[in-house]
Amino acid sequence: MKHVKMVAVALLGLVVVACGAPQSPAPQSGGAAPGESPGAAAQAPAKKIKVAFSQCNSAEPYRTAQNNIMKRDIAKYLNCELVIQDAQQDNAKQIAQIENMILQKVDVLIVAPNEAAPLTDVVKRAHDAGIKVVCLERNLMQPVYDVFVGANNVKIGEMAGQRVADYVKSKGIEAPVVVEMKGLLGTKPQEERHDGARRFIDAIPGVKVIEDVADWLQGNALKRMETILQANPKIDVVYAHNDPMAVGCYLAAKNAGREKEMIFVGVDGLGGPDGGVQRVLDGMLDSTFYYPTCAAEGLEIAIKLGRGESVPQQEIILEPAIITKENAQEWYGKVTVQ
Repeated sequence: MKHVKMVAVALLGLVVVACGAPQSPAPQSGGAAPGESPGAAAQAPAKKIKVAFSQCNSAEPYRTAQNNIMKRDIAKYLNCELVIQDAQQDNAKQIAQIENMILQKVDVLIVAPNEAAPLTDVVKRAHDAGIKVVCLERNLMQPVYDVFVGANNVKIGEMAGQRVADYVKSKGIEAPVVVEMKGLLGTKPQEERHDGARRFIDAIPGVKVIEDVADWLQGNALKRMETILQANPKIDVVYAHNDPMAVGCYLAAKNAGREKEMIFVGVDGLGGPDGGVQRVLDGMLDSTFYYPTCAAEGLEIAIKLGRGESVPQQEIILEPAIITKENAQEWYGKVTVQ
């Protein structure tokens, strides 16, 4: 009975998006649909390709952006169906959902693992069952997939750490105090953003680093920062592993009347009125680092795999970039999801 309940739970939060919707006009005179090569419409595969996206936690703005991009872009591909399931940052739920996808015999699994170690086995089982697998943005313990699409989190961490070090040096701050608000422990982005940044932060003379964990969530970061502020009368820089946590720390400092004592550095660089780029424009964040959602690229690779096309690379790494008040307006237009 326990297993039956887990499978039932896996059906919650299901989102299905099919391409080739009736309201979309068919290409004329053999023309290709958007995103297709010439002649693709005339040679559309008879079998519908079923793509399942196992999302680790749609509550994070970055994850919501991934979902929205995939739901938008699936319409570019003929005879395809997209299913999105939200694991709500629960390893057991994500495992159960992927097990259900295996039973449904989907053609392609796109997975953004909640944590690397617990998800590796079930993703391997999906791959062994003949399902093509795209691992999206968070890597697993072993390459039990066809293609990994992600960004260089070590480089992002290094860039953020350099930003912190440059700020401290430019202000001539002695014995600086840096808060590092970390993402969910056990995830590759958290580990790599920590390792990369600390290469530069730990080299700052006399630095004191205060570490805490907020699991990528703004509300958690606000609460953790409140405690840190009470215990530390001096804080110079806050480096958070994503923008929502950086904003949570900022709000805690503002509530305490101390936000002007320190700068806040985040990661993600999402567009839209609530994204990190806007927070740089608003002056909440000193800077953020563009972390590609990898969603459009991951979906494109998934469709190719589902159609039996060859993909020469097993690892596709997208480049990050720094966003400051000097270039934030330009980046806002680039990254805002319509």
